[in-house]
Amino acid sequence: MSRTYFGTDGIRGTVGHPPITPDFMLRLGHAVGRVLKRTGSRRSVLIGKDTRISGYVIESALEAGFASAGADVVMCGPLPTPGVAYLTRALRLDLGVVISASHNPFGDNGMKFFSARGEKLPDEWEQQVEATLAEPPQWVDSASLGKVKRLDDARGRYVEFCKSTFGNDLSLRGLKIVVDAAHGAAYHVAPDVFHELGAAVVAIGCSPDGFNINDGFGATDPTALLRAVREHNADYGIALDGDADRLQLVDRAGRLYNGDELLYVIVADRLDQGHKVPGVVGTLMTNMAIELAFKARDIPFVRTKVGDRYILEELIARGWQLGGEGSGHLLALDRHTTGDGIVSALQVLHAVCRTGRTLEEQLAGVSLFPQKLLNVRLQAGQDWKANTRLAQEQAAVASELGQRGRVLIRASGTEPLLRVMVEAVDPAVAGRCAQRLADSART
Repeated sequence: MSRTYFGTDGIRGTVGHPPITPDFMLRLGHAVGRVLKRTGSRRSVLIGKDTRISGYVIESALEAGFASAGADVVMCGPLPTPGVAYLTRALRLDLGVVISASHNPFGDNGMKFFSARGEKLPDEWEQQVEATLAEPPQWVDSASLGKVKRLDDARGRYVEFCKSTFGNDLSLRGLKIVVDAAHGAAYHVAPDVFHELGAAVVAIGCSPDGFNINDGFGATDPTALLRAVREHNADYGIALDGDADRLQLVDRAGRLYNGDELLYVIVADRLDQGHKVPGVVGTLMTNMAIELAFKARDIPFVRTKVGDRYILEELIARGWQLGGEGSGHLLALDRHTTGDGIVSALQVLHAVCRTGRTLEEQLAGVSLFPQKLLNVRLQAGQDWKANTRLAQEQAAVASELGQRGRVLIRASGTEPLLRVMVEAVDPAVAGRCAQRLADSART
């Protein structure tokens, strides 16, 4: 019977503990290679990684596993997750593998997989891999072993791709931008992209040592970015996470813009240029103010479960192009097949440069609703959905809020907690309503 290794975003865990061990990575590479070989006699795989010291061990083990199954391997070294997705597609390879634990601390690691089209793979593919992992290995003979080579110009190719997503008739000249790469995979990419498009760039978080990824820098901790923007009197600051698939952005006044706001700016810029936007996808956590702002512009808006994977699935199913979540995972499928922090930042800056209006000006009239989030601990085996008092209170609160607020109640996926969230125009109302719901959940 096969075991489940894949989560909502690939495989991830603590290095040295199963499954993030060299022996498992060897088996994983071999199993994935065998799955690939079922669709052709000779398959090619691209492997990239972030800057964690554990990447060297995992990279070597995966390389051996793929070669032992007869799959060729192309190594590109440190490169953002969306860079691997792009190169897999551009080089007409069969699979892209990223060794990264994204925004997690350096002691964690994992891997994500991309199809030949640069898209995340479906559950069915992951299930095939897990089933193959449960089988004995089938080592190929010496004549059939995969070959390994290194792609020396991966960084330069990806820099040019990122630049190509920014309007040819615009430049970033006149803007001073602080770029924080979280000591991660974009350390040698992001500063060059913004500099080559004309911006004066101040780079921070661009000195990885294998241990400092996401440590006090990047999208998960914008403190250093805020400080640098102030110290250098910069116009904007851009912070990426360890594998550069999401971002945070601040302006010279120190205002931090979350992914919901940035998504609205991108959508509004497309509309103002006369482009058709058939709809936008957010998540259960997308701020209600953004939903109402789309509604005011006659743009359909739908919500998915939290996670960029679910956003992507919904966009593809509906044939739409734009979506995202407050964490800064943004998707612009007319620019890239997956979430890309650098490309998303360029779409936002495109709106700034095209209009000559600051982000604050572009978001005038769009004020995020205050949110109050309370956690209620659940007892073992407790079925919160059967709590009739909570259901009645939820209906009452939703009725009271109307179009001036929203209720979201969901169980944590990792802890025995019930998360109770209320949005309302008035923060005091949000707090009172959230407390009423939390009290009902405890009965």
